[in-house]
Amino acid sequence: MNQLDSLKQHTVVVADTGNFKQLAQFAPRDATTNPSLILKAVQQPEYAPLLAETVAPLRGQPLDAQVDAVLVRFGLEILKVVPGRVSTEVDARLSFDTAATVERARRLIALYHAAGIGRERVLIKIAATWEGIRAAEQLQREGIRCNLTLLFSFAQAVACGDAGVTLISPFVGRIYDWYKKAAGPAWDEAANAGANDPGVKSVRAIFDHYKRHGIATEVMGASFRNTGQVLALAGCDLLTISPELLAQLQAADGAVPLALDAKAASHLDLPAVHHDEKAFRWALNEDAMATEKLAEGIRAFAVDAAKLDRLIQEAHR
Repeated sequence: MNQLDSLKQHTVVVADTGNFKQLAQFAPRDATTNPSLILKAVQQPEYAPLLAETVAPLRGQPLDAQVDAVLVRFGLEILKVVPGRVSTEVDARLSFDTAATVERARRLIALYHAAGIGRERVLIKIAATWEGIRAAEQLQREGIRCNLTLLFSFAQAVACGDAGVTLISPFVGRIYDWYKKAAGPAWDEAANAGANDPGVKSVRAIFDHYKRHGIATEVMGASFRNTGQVLALAGCDLLTISPELLAQLQAADGAVPLALDAKAASHLDLPAVHHDEKAFRWALNEDAMATEKLAEGIRAFAVDAAKLDRLIQEAHR
């Protein structure tokens, strides 16, 4: 048995890509996208006609409406391949605007509904800022399921659990990147691999907390740099993995042992933790890595969202 098939015995495998033509070979249950992945996909020659075809009837409509139409079109194509859910992201430039995030999420769901897709097959991705978490809390009450992304800290995870969001995406690789850069020449790769990887440790702490306190929010590890990080989280509710790493797992033989155990975690001696807004902002502020990576992630997604805007504008010329 290869490692990918073995991993699927412990964890729901999700594909992290906008390139839906790559998906079938890995048979993931779900798929996730983000502005950067969609931008990367639409710049490939085989997807350019899809972009042009989607926006052609929308000439003269507001640009943000055209962007949402493109995001949903990719989501619809992905849903033809995966049996489960697709995650579609709200514009990162709205990360500090609760009301605007709610409105964009409702519009995305309406576009899927108009195409015959039920809301149970869609997760709306929102950055895990305080404002984003409040938007998700409201959307969840309306029956719109959310995936809180750009999650780097325990404080963010606690707030998401309290808000009753469907799923969170803690970013393993970006946490690893920060600690490796901060350590500089003193970084010891072997000593910080596997279960000792700082990104892996962060996800484990969140997973254990959720399972110990009966929090229903699903944990989906994301942003992996190598297969070692993936394998060290076998047993996590879900793991969203790039096609490149999925291919490596598929090519490697061997059984994957369980690393995270929900039943064992439910018996751990862990205190309950809750944050109001002041406590959340202070805890996030005290975590330099999470503060920096959250801000950096929002900026990067915003840059790619602006690039996608320009591509759509150029498609009308």
